[in-house]
Amino acid sequence: MTDTLRPPQNVAATVAEAAAPQQLKRSIGVVGGTLLTLSCVTPASTLFVIVPELFSSIGSATALAIAIGTVLCVAVAFCYSELGTLIPSAGGEYAMVGTLAGRLMGWLVFVLSLIVVMIVPSVIALGTADYLAPVLHLDKAMTGAAVMLAATLAGLLDLRANAWITGVFLVLEVVAAGVVSVLGFAHTSSDAPSLLHGVVAGEGGATTTVSVGAIVGALGIALFITQGFSTAVYLSEELENPRRNVSRTVLWTLGISSAVILVPVVAITVGAPDLQTLAAGDISGMVTAWSNSAVGTFISLCVALAIINAGIVMVIQNSRVLFASARDKAWPEPVNKAFATLGRFGSPWIATLAVGLPGAALCFVKGELLSSITGVAVTGMYLLVAIAALLSRRAHHKHAAAWRMPLWPAVPVVLIAVLVYVITQLDTEPLLWTGGITAAGALYWLFYLRPRQDTRWVISLPEDQQD
Repeated sequence: MTDTLRPPQNVAATVAEAAAPQQLKRSIGVVGGTLLTLSCVTPASTLFVIVPELFSSIGSATALAIAIGTVLCVAVAFCYSELGTLIPSAGGEYAMVGTLAGRLMGWLVFVLSLIVVMIVPSVIALGTADYLAPVLHLDKAMTGAAVMLAATLAGLLDLRANAWITGVFLVLEVVAAGVVSVLGFAHTSSDAPSLLHGVVAGEGGATTTVSVGAIVGALGIALFITQGFSTAVYLSEELENPRRNVSRTVLWTLGISSAVILVPVVAITVGAPDLQTLAAGDISGMVTAWSNSAVGTFISLCVALAIINAGIVMVIQNSRVLFASARDKAWPEPVNKAFATLGRFGSPWIATLAVGLPGAALCFVKGELLSSITGVAVTGMYLLVAIAALLSRRAHHKHAAAWRMPLWPAVPVVLIAVLVYVITQLDTEPLLWTGGITAAGALYWLFYLRPRQDTRWVISLPEDQQD
């Protein structure tokens, strides 16, 4: 098994007869990259879709749990920033992990990322119809499929154009969060619950104190509320001056998205008329009660646009993963050639269709299990990235030009411990599904990739970023 520990090789050096791998063009700076990455976080849709789950379970301690989750996400962001500037590739996690921890580990993280690639956009798109309800009553699955198809068409465009499209939608998201914040703080009650000593509405309207254990148990959701900042590493091959701009994009995105989510959460907590209303999590209903139905409708439409926005960015991000895997020879040659083909606008158009069209079909599948499987896959990816961060300063990588995290190696060590704990708290069924898919991927490595290690799964970096 020594081949699993060998560093990835340059495609041109390993396969002399192969054509030079195509590269994505560098066309966006920190602002464009931050807009695209923030759009993947979708702070407004997170606020309206995920946060209510926390309100129902831990009540007024929701803001505290999100704040703790944000602190833990800083550790994740540090790992992504260092590895993303050290290994700036459209392959994202698999390029980083594969370069530092061996090609087998890189392949396993790619399998986990592929699960996310194929599922998450559909799960997000399925929420569109709920927030269009004040204006139109649409079938949930059909609406989600339409959103995925529209996102796929947008993903075929030039990345710079998509940065502006998603930027406009993002402004509406921030406006919606701002309106919720202003209304919530304006209706602060004199007997508003404490944000540090959480309480939640129990059965029969009784008030129950939120235990420390309940807050810790809710961190699984809180950790992923702002996790979309990882999109920046997928865009690193298209960012100008990635050695500097990847870390800036990752950290700016985390800071902005955390504020856009956390401030409204505090406002909603102190502005809710009672704990029962807070636990119900009907934020649109609270906005309507604080103002009028027109404002409530406006907020709902902003959330619907946020979901569409997220679909566009996720298709862009995920198509780059397939593009990079084909360039690194992960598949039989006809598949590699197709996924690595760039279209008129410089986007990997076949890879984009390969993500978007199945995503539209998945909108007709029940979403609960898919969401749980995705949660396991994301946790596994973060764990492998943290392990790679421990290896990021070995040999010549120690002196390579890259952004370096403070408090290394304590940051990745603590992060590994937290993520292992989170995995032990996840449900058995999605763990089995994710484990089964990963095992199938390991068999593909064993019987197809490993015997062809000189010509398959040869992780490469853009020529202008090789040491």
